[in-house]
Amino acid sequence: MEFFKNKTNFPFMGTRKIWYSVSIAMILLSIGLLIFRGLNLAVDFTGGVTAEISFPGEADLDRVRTALDAAGFHEAQVQNFGSSRDVMVRLPPVASQTAEQIRTALDKVVAEVDPAARLQRVEVVGPQIGEELRTSSIWAVAFTIFFIFIYVALRFHTQRLSAGAILAALHDPIIVLGFFAATQMPFDLAVVAAILAVIGYSLNDTIVVFDRIRERFAANRRLSPVEVLDESINSTLSRTIMTAVTTLIVVVILYLFGGAALQGFSAVIIVGILVGTYSSIYIASALALDFGLKAEHVFPSERRRKIDDLP
Repeated sequence: MEFFKNKTNFPFMGTRKIWYSVSIAMILLSIGLLIFRGLNLAVDFTGGVTAEISFPGEADLDRVRTALDAAGFHEAQVQNFGSSRDVMVRLPPVASQTAEQIRTALDKVVAEVDPAARLQRVEVVGPQIGEELRTSSIWAVAFTIFFIFIYVALRFHTQRLSAGAILAALHDPIIVLGFFAATQMPFDLAVVAAILAVIGYSLNDTIVVFDRIRERFAANRRLSPVEVLDESINSTLSRTIMTAVTTLIVVVILYLFGGAALQGFSAVIIVGILVGTYSSIYIASALALDFGLKAEHVFPSERRRKIDDLP
């Protein structure tokens, strides 16, 4: 099944420098947002209390804040999520109370504000655990990128393709982080998991294109590298678009109807699919070309050909 009825012949590599400029602008904007605005870290990383309250009608946020302050929960962040009837409360760490005591106190606050309201969920994370989770998340992303470099280097026998894949793998999460800094959506463990999934999704797209590049070089070594890369990307374009569209349909529905707990995760996947599809064409492949990729770089010597059996 093909997305395009006729064979496409888009000159992707001819416009790569324009898209380099777009990528550089997006990366600089993302870094600037991360430096000057920062991420809205959830209690997973900062420690503290998160509570979700459901009201029968429109919630009075000021009244909720006043009741929390009167109960001793100072510096509370109170905001709507999902609808005007649903409220999320974030509190700084409460060292002197257990999780059960905090829930009991919040139950009383909710009953004072509106007896018909319900405390749906309470999460309590200590500051030490939050710091450990933050460190573990950084290491998880770092190890993922490192092993991607090793895999691509062994799979395709050239550092030029590896470098393109790694830079694409870095490009995508930076832009996703910039999106979260711009929107100030809560950044929690589910978002980190989604970022790792985005890196894998983008790498999969890149590997498909790289495999086709090797096939084209093997079929006709007289073609220039620009022609090989353009033909390879065009031949995989239908597959790339259909995969992205079908995945987006599912994730958009998950974002709209999956509730607040899954909105951050879904948002990362949505942005990641769009950026990852773009980067597999204009970052990974284009950079490999500008790093001097040629046919002789793709094919291993006989003593290394057995590595080609890697999955």
